Amino acid sequence: MSVDAKTVRRIAHLARIAVTDEEVAPLQDELNAILSFVEQLDAVDVSGVEPMTSVIPMAMKSREDVITDGGHAREIVFNAPLTEDNYFLVPKVVE
Repeated sequence: MSVDAKTVRRIAHLARIAVTDEEVAPLQDELNAILSFVEQLDAVDVSGVEPMTSVIPMAMKSREDVITDGGHAREIVFNAPLTEDNYFLVPKVVE
């Protein structure tokens, strides 16, 4: 796969990056080099490799699911400018 100057300009537009005409050719070369590297990675046989989510094996930390005392609603909303029935009142932002 190869990137042309028009595609470089389109990518820059989508990324909201200002690119001058002098910068298009070097960016085109860089993007083509990246795509060439990705094509090399595509050639690697990974059929026997397990998918992984981390470079090192990790176990998810978990905590006991216990009921806490709660009941601190009044203290939580104490300093809020506007409250009603222990809920924060905020201005409407969507019409």
